[in-house]
Amino acid sequence: MKIAKLTFLVLACINLACVNPSVNSKNINFNTSFINAEKQMSLLLKDAEQANRIPRTLNEHGHMHWTNTDFDWTEGFFPGSCWFLYEQTKNRKWKNAAEKFQLKFESHKTLTTNHDLGFVFNCSYGKGYELTKNEHFKEILITAANSLLTRFNPTVGCIKSWDVNTGWQAERGWKYPVIIDNMMNLELLFKVSEFTGNNKYKQAAITHANTTLNNHFRNDNSSVHVVDYDPVTGEVRGKYTAQGFANESSWARGQAWGLYGYTVCYRFTKDTTYLHQAEKIAQYILNFNGTPDDGIPYWDYHAPKIPNEPRDVSAASITASALLELNKYSKNNYLPAINKIMASLGTKEYTASIGKNKHFILKHSVGSIPHGNEIDVPLNYADYYYLEALSRYKSIEQ
Repeated sequence: MKIAKLTFLVLACINLACVNPSVNSKNINFNTSFINAEKQMSLLLKDAEQANRIPRTLNEHGHMHWTNTDFDWTEGFFPGSCWFLYEQTKNRKWKNAAEKFQLKFESHKTLTTNHDLGFVFNCSYGKGYELTKNEHFKEILITAANSLLTRFNPTVGCIKSWDVNTGWQAERGWKYPVIIDNMMNLELLFKVSEFTGNNKYKQAAITHANTTLNNHFRNDNSSVHVVDYDPVTGEVRGKYTAQGFANESSWARGQAWGLYGYTVCYRFTKDTTYLHQAEKIAQYILNFNGTPDDGIPYWDYHAPKIPNEPRDVSAASITASALLELNKYSKNNYLPAINKIMASLGTKEYTASIGKNKHFILKHSVGSIPHGNEIDVPLNYADYYYLEALSRYKSIEQ
């Protein structure tokens, strides 16, 4: 390591002491981490091609669980991961794979019954358009954004997350639930505003972000998971959790979604309100006393049996990727915290050996413990945000 770079990292640790005095300044090796990730993804691609389906996670028996072909909020992450690999390697096999597997859900662009169109299409076609400028991809994104906008209620000021007439949501008594995860669907709207020159998409995203900022966050800058609104008056009916431990607890991935979402909002608007909110959420995440020394959180910061609770690597990979972008905008220096999380993710504790883990890159994520789903398993979105974080990390090394 060059002396200048070593000096910079030492100063970075000092500067970040107010955020987390126990951070580890150890750098990760991008090349080693990325090469291992590509080898593992190559094996997963073979599995996906053989089954002609999109991998999501493992079931309780350790067998592959593919995405639901009707609609699955995670279906965009595997082709999105292929796009990241194409971006770094320029190997056309990854471009071909991304195009092949995202085509499987292209027809979902017109669905108006789900809020996760941003996740699905921005993480696949959005990344593909960034790399190829394929006009067809842009048209897909515009159509998906129009479908997403049908779920925006201007009286509430938010995009509705879940319909409440069927499934487990119907049992909750909610009328207009909005989850913190929905912040991640706003990037699609911001992008489509830029594509079309039509401000309606951006304005809906801003309104949603502002309403969420006002109602989702506690005094300590943690977020509740679900806010239920009255769709007629816009009033808050109640605040709950669906995937966290309790209504008053801090679901780990929810904190990561908020951090990432407000960082994106600042990118597109340059409104410092969003920058400061992202910084506040980062402070909560990085200062939380109960997080283990390696920086990988438990699935909920207030889970009842800590330290005998599952970790959530997906929350850590989302957080690392978000911090890498936030670090470009903030006066705070998040590099030591980033280095700690990324170094931990790269260890054998969390990165699978080549050929193991049914060929997913990362281990030990959690989908939803209250629902008994995807507990201590690999998840395709944990891998996606890890690859995004690796790509972002490479840019600061250069």
